[in-house]
Amino acid sequence: MATTATVEMTAEPKYWHLRTVLLQAIDSEFAAGQTLPNERELSARFGVARATLRQALEQLELEGRLHRKRGAGTVVAGPRLEIAMSTHNEGWPGVDLGDRQLVDGTTAPVPARIAAQMGLRPRAMVHRVRRRQLSMRQTVGIECLYVPRAVVPRVPELLGDNRRAGLVLRHLRHHALEGMSRSVELGVAEAEEARLLERPPGSAVLVVTTAYAAQGRTAALVVATYRADTCRLAFGDEPVSVARSAS
Repeated sequence: MATTATVEMTAEPKYWHLRTVLLQAIDSEFAAGQTLPNERELSARFGVARATLRQALEQLELEGRLHRKRGAGTVVAGPRLEIAMSTHNEGWPGVDLGDRQLVDGTTAPVPARIAAQMGLRPRAMVHRVRRRQLSMRQTVGIECLYVPRAVVPRVPELLGDNRRAGLVLRHLRHHALEGMSRSVELGVAEAEEARLLERPPGSAVLVVTTAYAAQGRTAALVVATYRADTCRLAFGDEPVSVARSAS
């Protein structure tokens, strides 16, 4: 960091004032993906105790401005990942992973809450495909796809995760998509979701649920859980371009 600033006494909490000072330094001196100096250097530069500094850094991490990992230091976060909410021209979940990474593919009894959402009988068998959404090599979302075995009936039991997931996705796309709907809500990460997202249980998440209809029923359901500190929702069918007049 090129400049030096000290934290003056203010009516607001000292760590909050330091957070503002840190933000100014980060925005002017660092790019996304760069690592900040260590805590000792930052404490000396801003003239604060390590405890105050840690509070400020933890707050910026909660806001999605920093990533902190043991052994890797404190890294400046990139722009928030934009999650499109529009279903315009969208089809079945894609086979191509893109910036997603397969977690697993299984066939098991449907969870009770998913059965209720899909109109399935309790303990009906479903294929489940889980994938991670990545941004700057960090997991920012977990996508969980549920497909009733009655919709994709012929999936050999002994297939590995990759082949099972690919087969379910390809066979699903053989059905004519009749419609889809999407909803979003604010939630908290349960233990398993938190583990996959590498966040503490109870962390704020955005839960996007997409239902796909075929043959007069819900043929697939995707529950995507995104870190609220790293993602934002984008509504509308087309990006809006703003023309600026020349001064």
